[in-house]
Amino acid sequence: MRDDTEADGTTLAHAGTADAVELSIQQLARLVGTTSRTLRHYDDIGLLKPSRIGGNGYRYYDERALVRLQRILLLRELGLGLPDIAAVLQRETDEASALRHHLGWLKSEQERLARQAASVESTIDALEKGEAIMAEKAFDGFDHTQYKQEVEERWGKEAYASSDAWWRSKTDEEKRAFQQQHTDIAADYASARADGVDPADDRVQQIVQRHVDWLNLSTPATGLTINREVLLGYGDMYVGDDRFAANYGGTEGAEYVRDAFRVYAERM
Repeated sequence: MRDDTEADGTTLAHAGTADAVELSIQQLARLVGTTSRTLRHYDDIGLLKPSRIGGNGYRYYDERALVRLQRILLLRELGLGLPDIAAVLQRETDEASALRHHLGWLKSEQERLARQAASVESTIDALEKGEAIMAEKAFDGFDHTQYKQEVEERWGKEAYASSDAWWRSKTDEEKRAFQQQHTDIAADYASARADGVDPADDRVQQIVQRHVDWLNLSTPATGLTINREVLLGYGDMYVGDDRFAANYGGTEGAEYVRDAFRVYAERM
């Protein structure tokens, strides 16, 4: 527990050689915007061990540990849980190669977001000028294959191949209809929440029923039929991943949906 009382220094501790440096646990926590408690938890589960523990009981992290933490944070942003991250790190031991893989994904994501921004700007411009919206421009950058790496790392290549084949089998009209259903469901959750309706209310539970029916539409791709356990898992995922939470207006909106799922699950 000595880490909690460590002095709030800002200099690096030197580790035996003139140019080798280490960060104390508090310095590292501040640097990455996390807490010493989180880093100690990573140590406890074997995910990120300190490079050494000083005679004063403080944890210190060298450059190798910093690289490992960078990979952990990148994988967390992909939505992987800690056990999955541990498995990936154990499997991919070539750090430079793994980071090049991450860098490639980050650059492609940067490009995709730039295309999306340009697409939205084009739509706004067309709306303001009263011009026709060009479909090929309106959906530029909205590509479901952006999640290929993430899906394969979380659930395997077969899961992605199945999902991709299912999606590509649909016509453009079917794809728009599928997406619109979810948009309508999310809007109805937001409306009920704005009205102060309890998640257990029949109004909200009817929305959940539509949501469950919508999720079951993708069973050919996911292999999952919605049962109590699966539904609760989706609810936790919506809250735990900012990208999913954004579909419901942020964390509070996602928590509202999760709570509604829990009520529905209890009745299944």
